[in-house]
Amino acid sequence: MTTRSATLVATVLLATTAAAGCTSLATGPSWTGGGLAQSAPRRVAEEEARLEKERADREKETQTVGAKHVLVMHVDSERKPQGITRTRDDARKRADECLAKIRAGAGFDETVVECSDEPGAAKRGGDLGVFERRAMVPEFADAAFALKVGDVSGVVESPFGFHIIKRTE
Repeated sequence: MTTRSATLVATVLLATTAAAGCTSLATGPSWTGGGLAQSAPRRVAEEEARLEKERADREKETQTVGAKHVLVMHVDSERKPQGITRTRDDARKRADECLAKIRAGAGFDETVVECSDEPGAAKRGGDLGVFERRAMVPEFADAAFALKVGDVSGVVESPFGFHIIKRTE
């Protein structure tokens, strides 16, 4: 059957069903794909397979990470302690300097003591423990979860200031 005759047959078939008061076909000739009775189960199976793949991909993702960080705050930082008077630009410059020290071989824990404005960070060495992605602000979580164990991030800005993150687990 040629394409032209197939089109003609389909037109006649649709016109006939419309005249009979039917607006859709539950089944159809094999050359049209068989209609809903044959295509619907295939579509359901394809959708189920897609959802199963998404679920499996989510299970493979790391659920938790461990990290330490240096936090350099500025006057507009959320939850900043009293006494923080540096501007955002000055805070960024300080964070860049602290990162350069780490990249040059300075110990992360020592850099936390020297640079971090987070209350209690010096005692903990900046350790945040193990946490889920949703426990942190998105900017911080995205950077921490992207690191491999032992890696140190670049400077990451969040509403709390500028972070340098080291993944520990």
